[in-house]
Amino acid sequence: MSEPDPAAPTTAQTRRRQRLNVEGISTMSGRIERRVPGLIYADVAAAQTFLIEVFGLAAGPLHRGDDGTVTHAEVAAGDGVIWLHPESARFNLRSPRTVGADTAGLSIMVNDVNAHYAHVRDAGAVIVYGPADMPYGVREFGARDLEDRLWSFMSPMD
Repeated sequence: MSEPDPAAPTTAQTRRRQRLNVEGISTMSGRIERRVPGLIYADVAAAQTFLIEVFGLAAGPLHRGDDGTVTHAEVAAGDGVIWLHPESARFNLRSPRTVGADTAGLSIMVNDVNAHYAHVRDAGAVIVYGPADMPYGVREFGARDLEDRLWSFMSPMD
């Protein structure tokens, strides 16, 4: 009887690959070009205004349905767009304020973290922690948006 090939996938690995269709993913002809995070808010219009005025993000479009409710909004942070979507029972999407916990946040690079901190603080955001040098090479502060999502703003340390 021959020895099993140590490089061969185990039965569990084979089953996991079949479930995840890893082979299909690894042979995709297209390539991933960029990420577009989507954040959920109970009040998308108010969130967009806050993110622009308080956090300094760039304004993007605000779309409304035929009934006037906001269906989608955007803001930009540097080279990337961030989508803002309303809560949805259909897709089980909730704002951190609604669920009472934050399950995701964003980290945004700024050119002067201390100046950005002063603006965000003076604009009335809840500051979670002030500017601090982090062991991973950035100076950063954290603040919550109007629906309690934690955002981190940082600059590389020189």
